[in-house]
Amino acid sequence: MSTENAARWPRLPRRLAGWDAAVVALTVLTLLVASGAVDEFGTTRNATFLILDLAPVLLLALPMTLIVVSGEIDLSVASTVGLTSALMGELWAGGLPLETIVPLAVLAGAVLGAFNGLLVTVLGLPSLAVTIGTLALYRGLAYVLLGDTAVADFARDYTRWANGSLGGGWVPNVVPPILLLVVAFALALHATPVGRAIFAMGANDTAAAFAGIPVERTKFLLYVVSGAVAGLVGVYWTLRYSTARADNAEGLELTVVAAVLLGGVSIYGGRGTLLGVVAGVVLLTSLQNALRLAKVSADALTVITGTLLILSVLLPNVSAALGARLRRRTPAPPPSPSPPTPAARTAVPLPEPTRRDGRP
Repeated sequence: MSTENAARWPRLPRRLAGWDAAVVALTVLTLLVASGAVDEFGTTRNATFLILDLAPVLLLALPMTLIVVSGEIDLSVASTVGLTSALMGELWAGGLPLETIVPLAVLAGAVLGAFNGLLVTVLGLPSLAVTIGTLALYRGLAYVLLGDTAVADFARDYTRWANGSLGGGWVPNVVPPILLLVVAFALALHATPVGRAIFAMGANDTAAAFAGIPVERTKFLLYVVSGAVAGLVGVYWTLRYSTARADNAEGLELTVVAAVLLGGVSIYGGRGTLLGVVAGVVLLTSLQNALRLAKVSADALTVITGTLLILSVLLPNVSAALGARLRRRTPAPPPSPSPPTPAARTAVPLPEPTRRDGRP
């Protein structure tokens, strides 16, 4: 084994024992246990519905991951979904075609995200307070647009596509575009200078600013992207259920944040991977699906989601604290004596100088 391979070898166990690997293993275990213990869970029909339920959570979790890694948060995503859905219903009732409504809904989501970004970056307000406020504001605007009514006569071609499958099989049509978005966000976060800047901002935004990173502009763009993706989810949600309502996706922000934190993204920023987030989304959504099939009430599902949210924040911090304590208790190895230099090995004592008479 070469010296370079030997140096890399000790890193492998740490990677295999990381939080991402634990979430992936727990996800696989949950799928296997649910397939054997819950009726209908392992069928292809349920797999189709599981993916359709998973799609909006995963889409919203992609930009949420980048925002949380940067040290911020966006709790208004579900309300943005509801407002863009209500806007779709209003525009459809006004006679606009869906070919025009869909890009307008995505653009409206980007504008709502830009409003969040302006409050956070320009005014310097805390993102938690800002997005809690816009969570209520955007949901209220959705009710202003539609009230308690619903628009449910959308074009059948669009609704069939949103609920259809590739080639008439069990894989939904939405899988290829979602996979493309996952790859794009993964590359942006883990393989580009923008991703490195996001991690640097999450670790210390002041140091990142001194390093030349445009912190405010980057965070603003992250909120714009989050809003645009939420607008896209509003389109998908409306077409999948063939209904535009003001309360669409209500409460979904809790599931999205829980999935992101469960996937190993630090709530303090600066740490996380998209692989862990994808595993966290699959784990949380499959667990909810299995419990619904087991006739567990919606209130109990909310309790379970909240519990997982607390554990996803608590366990990584406890694990990091225990690891730091163990490293402090482990005594450092004594320094090895350095080998003598060639000059030291060949040096011989010199005789003392003597006078001409022979005496020292």
